[in-house]
Amino acid sequence: MKVLIIGRRGQVSRELQHRLGNLGELIVLGRDQLDMAHSDQIRRKVQIIQPDLIINAAAYTAVDMAESEPQIAFAINAVAPGILAEEARALDIPLIHYSTDYVFDGIKVGPYNENDTPNPLGVYGKSKLAGERAINAVQGKHLILRTSWVYSTEGRNFLLTMQRLLQEKTELRVVADQIGAPTWAGTLANSTLALIERWQLSDTVSWGTYHLTAQGATSWFGFAQAICEALRQQGKPCATLLPVSSNDYPLPAARPLNSCLDCSRLQREWGVSQPDWKSALRECLAQQA
Repeated sequence: MKVLIIGRRGQVSRELQHRLGNLGELIVLGRDQLDMAHSDQIRRKVQIIQPDLIINAAAYTAVDMAESEPQIAFAINAVAPGILAEEARALDIPLIHYSTDYVFDGIKVGPYNENDTPNPLGVYGKSKLAGERAINAVQGKHLILRTSWVYSTEGRNFLLTMQRLLQEKTELRVVADQIGAPTWAGTLANSTLALIERWQLSDTVSWGTYHLTAQGATSWFGFAQAICEALRQQGKPCATLLPVSSNDYPLPAARPLNSCLDCSRLQREWGVSQPDWKSALRECLAQQA
């Protein structure tokens, strides 16, 4: 099988590259080979490569910067996925696309399921929702996988930032009123592989939108506490953590206070489940050691 992965250096793409090699030929296109802001480039690349599966692991993820760069955010997060969906449908192949908890406003009590009405708070979430809708409008074979709080041992993410700051500072303030599921990029890649293998084994699968995060929930403060505990177990210094509210840490883009996603539909319809966020963090840190 020929698998086209869009995005080369992102957290999810790197984990996919580690895990999908046995499927066949992996063709991975980075920004220098494919500018997702240019529709003609997307069409031309897909038509030349003629893949059997497209995985879109590329996105504009600068949440705060998106507030001042809506045009580029929508080009990459909204227009490009729709074009990929059109090209995938023309080839009669599936498209796997990653979306976000930021499509919701975070005011619901309890986890969001796939039937809940999206209401994004900022440009990033609005652009990602527009991308979902563009894919759905094509009505081809697709999986839209909404996830949250992605981290890994590479790139720029909360885990690596906290590991650095916790060792540099004596005191660190972390937001404690935003709740979600920290999700290791390796978990996303493992689940993506499982979904691909189930598609290969079945003539009838349920395409559509699914939630895919680690199990359980915590706050950013709780996530930082777990990172701090791991540092101390390694004999490394760790700052004192102080919980603060979102209002104490203002940013250009508003964040949903509740980012918890109900992933039971993915388990029910595809038989794919995810580990608890704490066990996934331990596995991630073991690879970092």
